[in-house]
Amino acid sequence: MARFREIDFRPTPMGDLVLRERWDPTAQQDLLEIKLGDEFLMSSLFTVAEIALGHLATAECEGAELDVVVGGLGLGCTALAVLDDPRVRSLVVVDALPEVIEWHREHLIPAGETLTADPRCRLVHGDFFAGLRDGGELDPESPGRLWAAVVVDIDHTPSHHLDPSHADLYDAAGLARVAARLHPGGVFALWSDDPPDEAFVQVLRGTFTDVRADVVPFDNPLTGGVSANTVYVARA
Repeated sequence: MARFREIDFRPTPMGDLVLRERWDPTAQQDLLEIKLGDEFLMSSLFTVAEIALGHLATAECEGAELDVVVGGLGLGCTALAVLDDPRVRSLVVVDALPEVIEWHREHLIPAGETLTADPRCRLVHGDFFAGLRDGGELDPESPGRLWAAVVVDIDHTPSHHLDPSHADLYDAAGLARVAARLHPGGVFALWSDDPPDEAFVQVLRGTFTDVRADVVPFDNPLTGGVSANTVYVARA
């Protein structure tokens, strides 16, 4: 592979969206990256916590024939992890960027080959946050559906958002709207780039039970050490 290759470039209302490959001399590997404006949305170098998000969410679900919705497609790591659970009957992945969905459907992103071939999975273009608000639908094809799990990997942290309009997910009213979309005992799971935020944990406990913040460590070849993300898991 060349040291840098731009696979696709698209201007969007949220900023310039780029899918690229590059050789990282520190990590000594080829990386696949999605960048939006100045923000890195996803890198194939760091996927451990995104995979853990999907596995932790479904592991907490009770029963069989699970219907799961994931907010945020990215490189598809969380969606693939959800599909690892054979109890998953359906998976809807909602993303605000149709270009990212197109990259998966065209198999420019490797996970797309599996996601688009699995009959349980549908990739839906939409505003995940608007879908949670009053009158909104996470999946317009199934209005009023309740979910076994709502899984989110969009913003960097509960307080560092890709767009200011996302903020209303993370307060008490927003979390109550999430809980209203879940079956009794259903699971809300959220990825964060930061260490556990105790203030956010307390907000979660105002709506959910069995709330925890799991620290997910992973080797970081860029620092030569170990880094970590957080996965918040809570039950309705």
